[in-house]
Amino acid sequence: MNRRQTFLREASQHKEELARMLKDKLKEAVSSVLPIIMIVMVLCFTIAPVSSGIMLEFIIGAVLLVMGMVLFTMGAEMSMTPMGEKVGSSMTKSKKLWVMGVLGFILGFIITISEPDLQVLAEQVPSVPNIVLILAVAVGVGIFLVVAFCRILFSISLPTMLVVFYAVVFLLAFFTPKSFLAVAFDSGGVTTGPMTVPFIMALGIGISSIRNDKHAADDSFGLVALCSIGPILAVLILGIIYKSDGGYYALGTITEVEDSIELGRIFLEALPEYMIEIAGSLLPIVVAFGIFQVFLLKLSKKNLIKILVGLIYTYLGLVLFLTGVNVGFMPAGNYLGQIIASLPYRWIIIPIGMVIGYFIVMAEPAVHVLTKQVEEVTDGVISGSLIRTGLSISVAVSVGLAMFRVLTGSSILYLLIPGYGVAILLSFFVPKIFTAIAFDSGGVASGPMTATFLLPFAIGACMSVGGDIVSDAFGVVAMVAMTPLITIQVIGLIFKLQEKKSLGEKTAEAVPGLDMYEDDSIIDL
Repeated sequence: MNRRQTFLREASQHKEELARMLKDKLKEAVSSVLPIIMIVMVLCFTIAPVSSGIMLEFIIGAVLLVMGMVLFTMGAEMSMTPMGEKVGSSMTKSKKLWVMGVLGFILGFIITISEPDLQVLAEQVPSVPNIVLILAVAVGVGIFLVVAFCRILFSISLPTMLVVFYAVVFLLAFFTPKSFLAVAFDSGGVTTGPMTVPFIMALGIGISSIRNDKHAADDSFGLVALCSIGPILAVLILGIIYKSDGGYYALGTITEVEDSIELGRIFLEALPEYMIEIAGSLLPIVVAFGIFQVFLLKLSKKNLIKILVGLIYTYLGLVLFLTGVNVGFMPAGNYLGQIIASLPYRWIIIPIGMVIGYFIVMAEPAVHVLTKQVEEVTDGVISGSLIRTGLSISVAVSVGLAMFRVLTGSSILYLLIPGYGVAILLSFFVPKIFTAIAFDSGGVASGPMTATFLLPFAIGACMSVGGDIVSDAFGVVAMVAMTPLITIQVIGLIFKLQEKKSLGEKTAEAVPGLDMYEDDSIIDL
């Protein structure tokens, strides 16, 4: 009887916890997506009229997006994050660097192959066979994940590594055709999407657990930052080898629906495609985790059930999310871009793009994973709202610059070289953890919402002004990935100066968790 009562009590507690989590995630998702809906509605009812069919597609897509975000964030918290942490910590038990290196490369390769957006990227580069590009990018991520592990284990300075690797990136860029550059730099953001970010970030926390020094928490971030470099290098090298004249854009048709039955059919036909795609994407990660469970982890049945339930939530969430943004958001973004850029005062697309960029980053699933992990690892010293505000400001700036490029046709290197130069320069003056979070957030912010709304928005605008879609419209993802590096580090610099002013060096040394003045670290866990 006692056992039955205990089981019922635990089941009741679990049900209450799940209901509370569901309520919190729903509130978070609605507050993230509602501003985008309102902005699009205002534009459609004022300066950019759209058909009722496209409007309905957008609204249904928004509902699916909210449902998907709720399930995905719950699932990532229950499964992807603990899986990554457990796998990361178990890899360190061997104490052999070569074992960790081999396992790290395999994991990086597998999770990159699992990323749905990688196939989309491959389709944009016709001169390079799809399988060659996919394998090259996966190898690039695998190598840089091993590099990131070594950085954590040996406490190597992240700014120094960034200087070296980005110097190589921009050196190669000068030997790559102009029309190929934007696609190459976009690849860094595309391949660190909602499938890979939660797992990679959790791996960093697991690997850093082997170190007992006070800077281990700081170094747990930065994996996404380094893994974003691998795809850029891989695509640039392929461009040089294949002597490509760049990518291309296969112009899609905007689907107009005549009645409710046709509207429902569009979504119902897309749903099975994404069910198969996401199942194929999750399978390698699940298999890899299963192998670790059998030979190393040996988790309890209770923990495995929780992870399994979380994986189901993650799967359903991603299916609904991708169906909503691809079927509902993409046509609306493309059509709005075309209409606004065809106005006599086409320059207005710059401030409109900035407003959309400010709010749209909050609808990125991986952003919520990042902010939660930042709060947990720093014990609330760095708040999630602070990171979210910084990301919103930075994405607003990046979309404004991307729209400027669409209107003027200027080279993306004119913005990327000084931008990364400022970001790397700042990394030598701000607390270490802010640098790691900033470079991680670049890959996190440039997710599926950027690829399925902002990119079509830029493409539509580019079509109206008669620009080169591949060289002028592409690059939005790269811009969104770059500006957070500066904004988050500026916040870190302000944070550092304010603490220094309010506490002074003596007080700062006496306050647990704040020792930034001696070694640029603000976290002492």
